[in-house]
Amino acid sequence: MKSRMIAAATAAALSLGFAASAVAQVKPDVLVKQRQSAMVLIGKYFGPTAGMASGKIPYNAQIVARNAGYLNALAPMAWDGFDASTQGEKSRALPAVWSEAAKWDQARDAFLAAAGDLAKAAQGGDEGAIKNAVGAVGKTCGGCHDNFRSK
Repeated sequence: MKSRMIAAATAAALSLGFAASAVAQVKPDVLVKQRQSAMVLIGKYFGPTAGMASGKIPYNAQIVARNAGYLNALAPMAWDGFDASTQGEKSRALPAVWSEAAKWDQARDAFLAAAGDLAKAAQGGDEGAIKNAVGAVGKTCGGCHDNFRSK
């Protein structure tokens, strides 16, 4: 039993090391494309959800639940592309992403938490809770774009 736990811990540590080295080997321009692609998909799935929450699009609980799940899965993918090696690459990321790392990390964590909260609310089906969660996601998106993205 103890040897199985040690083997499992070793495998987990090795997989984390491989994941970190895999990110380090990706070219900076590819990382920028990755994060931009993830952001496009986040917008694709968040836009209609926000439209439903504001009454601009007829509300459909199944679509909201699906989109919230996709958003929750996509949310961490975008952040993987914000490696320090991408600082010199052409993008809309402001230098504050790297110079204000603590503020950036806080914005990232707020977005990831809000996306998770939306996914949970959508699974629960309470339209009021979903609308509140959509508002929280939108607020985190706007805060990040205001502080870390060129217009």
